[in-house]
Amino acid sequence: MEIKIPELALVVLVGVSGAGKSSFARKHFKPTEILSSDYCRGLVSDDENDQAATKDAFEVLQFIASKRLSAGKLTVVDATNVQPEARKPLIALARQYHCLPVVLVLDMPERLCRDRNAGRADRAFGEHVIRNQASQLRKSIRGLEREGFRHVHVFRSPEELDGLTIRREPLWNNKKTETGPFDIIGDIHGCLSETLELLGVLGYQVTTQDGRYSISHPQGRKVVFVGDLVDRGPDSPGVVRLASDAVKSGAAFCVAGNHDVKLARALRGRDVKISHGLAESLEQLKSEPEEFRRFAAEFLDGLVSHYVFDGGKLVVAHAGLREEMHGRGSGAVRQFAMYGETTGETDEYGLPVRYNWAADYRGRAMVVYGHTPVPEAAWLNNTICLDTGCVFGGKLTALRYPERELVSVPAKKMYYEPIRPLQPVVPATLTAQQAQDDLLDLEDVFGKRIIDTRLYRNITVREENAAAALEVMSRFAANPKWLIYLPPTMSPSETTTRAGLLEHPEQALEYYAKNGVRSVVCEEKHMGSRAVMVICRDEAAARSRFGVTGEGRGIIYTRTGRRFFTTGNMESELLDRVGRALDAAQFWDRFETSWFCLDCEVMPWSVKAEDLLRVQYAPTGTAARAAVGAANELLKQAAERKLDVDGLANSFMERGELVQRYVNAYRQYCWPVKTVADIRVAPFHLLASEGKTYFDQTHAWHMETLAELAGHDPQGLVATPVRVVDLADAEAVQNLFAWWETLTGSGGEGIVVKPLDFVAPGKRGLLQPAIKSRGPEYLRIIYGPEYSRPELLERLRDRGLSTKRSMALREFALGVEGLERFVQCEPLRRVHECVFGVLAMESEPVDPRL
Repeated sequence: MEIKIPELALVVLVGVSGAGKSSFARKHFKPTEILSSDYCRGLVSDDENDQAATKDAFEVLQFIASKRLSAGKLTVVDATNVQPEARKPLIALARQYHCLPVVLVLDMPERLCRDRNAGRADRAFGEHVIRNQASQLRKSIRGLEREGFRHVHVFRSPEELDGLTIRREPLWNNKKTETGPFDIIGDIHGCLSETLELLGVLGYQVTTQDGRYSISHPQGRKVVFVGDLVDRGPDSPGVVRLASDAVKSGAAFCVAGNHDVKLARALRGRDVKISHGLAESLEQLKSEPEEFRRFAAEFLDGLVSHYVFDGGKLVVAHAGLREEMHGRGSGAVRQFAMYGETTGETDEYGLPVRYNWAADYRGRAMVVYGHTPVPEAAWLNNTICLDTGCVFGGKLTALRYPERELVSVPAKKMYYEPIRPLQPVVPATLTAQQAQDDLLDLEDVFGKRIIDTRLYRNITVREENAAAALEVMSRFAANPKWLIYLPPTMSPSETTTRAGLLEHPEQALEYYAKNGVRSVVCEEKHMGSRAVMVICRDEAAARSRFGVTGEGRGIIYTRTGRRFFTTGNMESELLDRVGRALDAAQFWDRFETSWFCLDCEVMPWSVKAEDLLRVQYAPTGTAARAAVGAANELLKQAAERKLDVDGLANSFMERGELVQRYVNAYRQYCWPVKTVADIRVAPFHLLASEGKTYFDQTHAWHMETLAELAGHDPQGLVATPVRVVDLADAEAVQNLFAWWETLTGSGGEGIVVKPLDFVAPGKRGLLQPAIKSRGPEYLRIIYGPEYSRPELLERLRDRGLSTKRSMALREFALGVEGLERFVQCEPLRRVHECVFGVLAMESEPVDPRL
């Protein structure tokens, strides 16, 4: 014998003591799925038979059950449950979490139960207990369905149980194995002509024969109708034929709309109010055969409330659906999916005021719906309404999934006068999502968070680090709407053993070679400051895409999200200069975008680090030179007194040379900046543009593309010198070392070594996105004037890189994730989750000299 139960359900076992419920549960369910009242008594009292602990035990049981059901886990309650009062809270629990309540009754013979209990020393109660439980059970059986159980199964002998198998069935709304691609079409309302036109635009082949439709797509795409096929429009019967034939053939899915269900009830003779276009559908169906009317009623009445597709990534429901209802089955779910939620008020047209559930939506699944006509389909918190009022003279809209592309055809006429007129489409200052993003919720970024990323799986942000990030963001950061990406920190190479050096590119090449990388890209490290540039074609594009008004065409900000230029017009002038280069290179048209996000180096270093130079480096150099000068004067006086100070004199002479080298080193990073003409920008990553990130391109592609851009403004933009090195080519490797020595010998900072692929997987996971190899004179700025003295250099070689490298990987994964979320038009809170994560990592204790 086989019985079927839903894959997500609250299964209630009912039976007198000794009926075999626990053995039955262990045979058919996983141990973690079973909640036993006896076990819960033991948890709270250390005695599974302590009846005085029953109340507390059931509170524990129901608490655990609520957590499991909330997480979407099938749960089995193993208790006698022979009284309606015992089952009532369990049914309420199932309803609360929109799960189907299932009851399995083990109505075993009383004598069998008595004999089993007699053989158990821990069951010392009289036969009257079994007799009373059995009586209560028999009185309950007939009323189980009235109590609210959707599935009732009764077993009356051990033989029935012995041959029993239980099969778990997916809920009707579970289409997670259907991954698409889909074309989701909004409310049709009888507009057959527009539907056929839209299907044609979407690439479907639609044929008719003997009044039946055949739909197919050369790329295997499928249609999903969001409901409200009927009413108000000119051909509701035709739309029903089209949709039902497409569903039957497997070319389409369809969810129930409130108009569809109401028409089905009317066709079945139920008492319904003839309003809101139902009269038109009934009139059109009068000319149809009775057989078709019965079929239409059956088809519409059998439509599912909602579907969950693509592993849970996509949910389609007529009026939308809150996250806790996804993939659940209950009357409340069906009601919400068809009608949405109202505030209880009515507007000036007498229509219910609908609660904007999408404004509070925080789910990961995309929710596509209709029901409430809107002039334009627009995203809000990863949800979108596709009812663009075709029957009211608007248009019929489809969403292509997973492309997130909207396709529409205009209505041929206004078929039905709307009670509430559609609002005219006027250019809005902000989209619904941008207006929503005007106020960021602290709960979306604060506290301990675990961020799921494509490249690094789960990344944990500690609460104390999040607090530090929030402090920086709230006090110093630029307009958050610009902050779509923060670049990762960069690890230095392993320490070299070469004489007089702390770093050398040899170790960076060895790291990549041993991890399977064949070619690397080596870029000169500029004497500037890291910056992110977000630049739009014009201010209109900045308003349209970023929701930013009155702040020009873009922004340049630092690694910590602060504006790079805080005074004057330097930022706007520099953006205009880069914009002219983009115009000349025809990048806007080539990349089909109105904005770019670039990773850059802005030179000179003193533009951002002026205070650092004035307060730290210059005073250090001045004080060191003064100290050496004073010491030399004292040594000179001592020598005049015929004292032997030659050793000390030589030592201080050497120290004086080192101090001068220190001063010379930081001075190379400074030059006067009076106008924008004195600034140089070296872009090295073209990170993103509209609808696209470029992490799939090699670093060589990035450098070539940006060198082309720099060629259109060689005075202001710098094409970074770069070499692609085959690690198996010994001569190429030696040439790279010679290049590095030349660069650093003339005071240059060094080079950055990157794998050829932007994202490089290694044998044990993601590889470092970049490794810097800095020259000895630049490191003098970092470690101090005298760091290169042998005894100090040896001490510095004992440095650990593991924390720095772990941070670099996590920040890289968060940066990629945040930018990918932005180009996919996810809510700003989802982007900022990653941006805050990068900033939080920066507060971790790591040697700042690395």
